[in-house]
Amino acid sequence: MRKEFFMPAIIAMRYNPSIVELNQRLTEAGKSKIALVGASMRKLIRIIYGVLKKEVPYDANYA
Repeated sequence: MRKEFFMPAIIAMRYNPSIVELNQRLTEAGKSKIALVGASMRKLIRIIYGVLKKEVPYDANYA
């Protein structure tokens, strides 16, 4: 499953505002590039799970 989320995470790191913000925080904390990709993959999985569980469209301002 990790293999399938690698490229979507790379793209989301550039275009998804919530993941961009996450990566900025982690970069300031001194995390490595591969750790940023791993965190982005986890965030994508959590977003997908939330959308499927609640059956509502994705809203970046939900929280």
